[in-house]
Amino acid sequence: MKILILGAGKMGSFFTDLLSFEHEVAVLEKDPVRMRFIYNALRMQSPEEIRDFAPDIVINCVTLNYTVEAFRSALPYLKPNCIISDIASVKTNLKEFYATCGFPYVSTHPMFGPTFANLANLEKENTIIISEGDYLGRIFFKDLYDRLKLNVFEYTFEEHDRVVAYSLGIPFASTLVFAATMVHQDAPGTTFKRHMKIARGLLSEDDYLLTEILFNPRTPNQIARIQEQLTALQEIIAAKDTGKMKAFLADVREKIK
Repeated sequence: MKILILGAGKMGSFFTDLLSFEHEVAVLEKDPVRMRFIYNALRMQSPEEIRDFAPDIVINCVTLNYTVEAFRSALPYLKPNCIISDIASVKTNLKEFYATCGFPYVSTHPMFGPTFANLANLEKENTIIISEGDYLGRIFFKDLYDRLKLNVFEYTFEEHDRVVAYSLGIPFASTLVFAATMVHQDAPGTTFKRHMKIARGLLSEDDYLLTEILFNPRTPNQIARIQEQLTALQEIIAAKDTGKMKAFLADVREKIK
């Protein structure tokens, strides 16, 4: 199969490495510096080069805010039956784009990412395949993710963004608030250092990714839940109410079982 990867960033390079020994892979990337670690794949810098390659499937791995733009630049050079796909972490507006693009599509979301996951061992990681899309495209990614021993879940576009608002919106917002209150610590404890490691990892991500996760229309409701619990905890602490604190801790322990 001929596969075109759009973008040679962290995930673009990951998919290139993963697929290039079993398929004929090409990578389209405008920045030549990002291409320096791409091997065993055809390198492209111009969308016009796509026509001669004639891919069977396109995997769009560009930065989230450029996903649709990258698709639009590639579409004129694709054969009519080419399957287009994305790995975007927020699917807002993508359903509408796919409905009018004229190409078969598949949409997935690898939930591991290169910042925190061990890409050599993904057995405990998760991925989502959107149930709305081309059957053959979904089978391609299902087989690929199964080989990586990922836990695969299928959701609609709407269900995906609701899940992401909870599973990414809450930890992203909580970590940012933690980092925003930071002052220098000469002798940080173990818990503090672990939180700092998470915060630094999160803040190494692309600003547009963080923004889109937090701007997900469903995220504000999740942040409101954080505010409610923080207010309740603050009231217990201010009152030094041991009974309520024990009840609060018991409830939290029950939730994370």
